[in-house]
Amino acid sequence: MYQLLKQEGAARRGQFTTVHGTVQTPAFMNVATDGAIKGAVSALDLKELHCQVQLCNTYHLHLRPGDDKVKKLGGLHKFTQWDGPILTDSGGFQVFSLAKLRNIQEEGVTFASHIDGHKIFMGPEESMQIQSHLGSTIAMAFDECMKNPAEYDYAKRSTERTTRWLIRCKAEMERLNSLPDTINPQQMLWGINQGATYKDLRIEHMKAIRELDLPGYAIGGLAVGESADVMYDIIETVEPYMPKDRPRYLMGVGTPANILESIRRGVDIFDCVMPTRNARHGHAFTMQGIRNLMNAKYELDTLPIEEGCECPTCRHFTRAYVHHLMKAGEMLGMRLMVLHNLYFYNTLMEKIRDALDKNEFEQFYSKVLPSISIRI
Repeated sequence: MYQLLKQEGAARRGQFTTVHGTVQTPAFMNVATDGAIKGAVSALDLKELHCQVQLCNTYHLHLRPGDDKVKKLGGLHKFTQWDGPILTDSGGFQVFSLAKLRNIQEEGVTFASHIDGHKIFMGPEESMQIQSHLGSTIAMAFDECMKNPAEYDYAKRSTERTTRWLIRCKAEMERLNSLPDTINPQQMLWGINQGATYKDLRIEHMKAIRELDLPGYAIGGLAVGESADVMYDIIETVEPYMPKDRPRYLMGVGTPANILESIRRGVDIFDCVMPTRNARHGHAFTMQGIRNLMNAKYELDTLPIEEGCECPTCRHFTRAYVHHLMKAGEMLGMRLMVLHNLYFYNTLMEKIRDALDKNEFEQFYSKVLPSISIRI
């Protein structure tokens, strides 16, 4: 259930209610691929980092430990000890990006595991069954994520098949939610808009999938090789055709600047591995720009990563200490960096929501955008 609270231009301030709690939007989802944030961060840490939603990966959890085992253990909420909303992606992106030797048919995709090469089949029904076993709050539809640029004819055929797959996902989820042993009988299915970078395909597909009256919609297949300007252009093209009374999720995006630009174009929800991945390589996001803690200039720097930041790292440790840990290859260094970056992303969303509440988003956007991407 989504409620649009107010709007400034295309930028939206809202909230959506789930069986596992209410999410204030715009929001950033914290990526816990295998049920944990990379960098030794647990679900218990996420509360302190102002996280609202944990994102887990269907493909990875299906391969290891196995979704059947997660179901026996009570689902992802019990397994990870996270009590807020969890979104599971369908596995589609990983099937097309990680898997070896895949074969796409109307029924689904046969592929070889990237772990040990064993053959797996996944289609719409299988993806829904896995996500039902995981017991997530939101299950994403099984789709094909094309590489950009894609041939027009292929993109058209693929997008039409994704629509047919979505219809099958919806039917299977309704069946699964009616079973007596389903962990979360109120699991929601969100559809994914595809169409590569072809505006007519994007619009046609959005019109087709909105007819299914799903509780949420995502824009997929972006941030996979095209420029940021092309991505923004596609968002602007699709946005008028997205239901106003449903949350809008831009998958796998992105930098703080990408997020600000996309909120300005009407997107509500984001996820990306960037804050954690960059943290593990020593890059810290701050309101002044990006700071590389591996640099020698931090050897004797007794300031926190970002002055005024209230994250667990900045409250207790200096740049010099974090620099030392990163140079020494200590796991604690990565953990402290990840804690900072996730706190930064989640509190950036709070600042954006606050600006929208005060009808000051445009001023915030103009003030923050120039500095937020600078390399310090």
